Amino acid sequence: MSDLRSAFRSILESSRAPLVILATGVLILGLSACGGGEKPAAKGGQKSPAAAHGKPGGRPQGGPDGGRGRPTEQAVPVAVATARIGSISTYYHSTATLEAEKSAEVLARVGGLVRSLESEEGDIVAEGAPLLIIDNDEYRFRLQQAEANTANLRSRFDRLDAMRAEELATEEEYQAARSELETAEANEGLARLELSYTTVRAPFAGQVTQRRVDVGQNISVGDPVFVLSDFQPLLARVHVPSREFNQLQVNQPVELVLDSDGTRLAGVIHLVSPVIDATSGTIKVTVEVAEYPAGTRPGDFAEVNVVTERRDGVVLVPRAAVITDKGDQVVYVALPGEGDDEASAQAERRIVEVGFTDDENAQILSGLEAGERIVVKGQRSLKHGSALKVIEESGAEAGA
Repeated sequence: MSDLRSAFRSILESSRAPLVILATGVLILGLSACGGGEKPAAKGGQKSPAAAHGKPGGRPQGGPDGGRGRPTEQAVPVAVATARIGSISTYYHSTATLEAEKSAEVLARVGGLVRSLESEEGDIVAEGAPLLIIDNDEYRFRLQQAEANTANLRSRFDRLDAMRAEELATEEEYQAARSELETAEANEGLARLELSYTTVRAPFAGQVTQRRVDVGQNISVGDPVFVLSDFQPLLARVHVPSREFNQLQVNQPVELVLDSDGTRLAGVIHLVSPVIDATSGTIKVTVEVAEYPAGTRPGDFAEVNVVTERRDGVVLVPRAAVITDKGDQVVYVALPGEGDDEASAQAERRIVEVGFTDDENAQILSGLEAGERIVVKGQRSLKHGSALKVIEESGAEAGA
């Protein structure tokens, strides 16, 4: 080694570069020859870890666990439910505005000055209840005048009737007096009717939604004075495509969801139009809502779901249990695990055929039987054969 170092030093002192490169290579080869022997053994006579396993510089055989085999797969925590037999329906979805069954403008039938208001907006009134009173002095005098005229003509008619019996009056005189009396009686009845119109009354039971006059206002015949609505029941009118006509029947159940607060209402089909609208190709369906919360009012917007077909006795699972994987509809069945641990299970990937679906459930046409446990939470991280740890089970209710 000392001779090589001396030679290297001499070469470095030389001014010729090629010789420097050549000497450097010779030095590297010499150092490699000096260090090519076997490494000294570990202290205490122990062999190195590589030699202990029969491979110079190799890893221990048997995998990363030191020869104990493949590591245990960690169980995936999931929630499961049981497929059940039940009923499911399909719906036609539409929107509609809730309307009062009856709503009408109440019009003045005689003119005059509004003397008093007997009802106000928001009041619930019975049929025939007074809404306002028009000053009626003129109409009372007209009635009195008509009554007096009728009384006078009735007295004249009675005299002519007696005279005709004694042949003191002609038949023509008698018939003329009779006609005049009938005309007077009709005028009296008209005057009495006009006097009654000075009290404006509710045409039906309902709630006052608008008042359009004030006290002291002079109104004419035909002027609107109130708007009255009957809120019991409420109606929703939807237009359903004609292809659904055979699926619609009176008293068929309908579900409604209010847009304002999400309240769900139950209704029934009250009327189905017998004709198809040629412009839109739809049928008008009137839905009746008999019961609703106190805060529900006409004009509220609602989503209307009309039941078009119902299937009973089918296999149902929670809708969330069905996922799409590589173009297939898939559920994961939780097969019983081995041993005494009831919470452990193994995932089995099943391709299923799905029928009707609603907000909560899905109908399974094939690939699954009622009573089998399926994964409803955590299934997106599973694969076929994955170990499961059941941490939640909803029992026999598919929609739980």
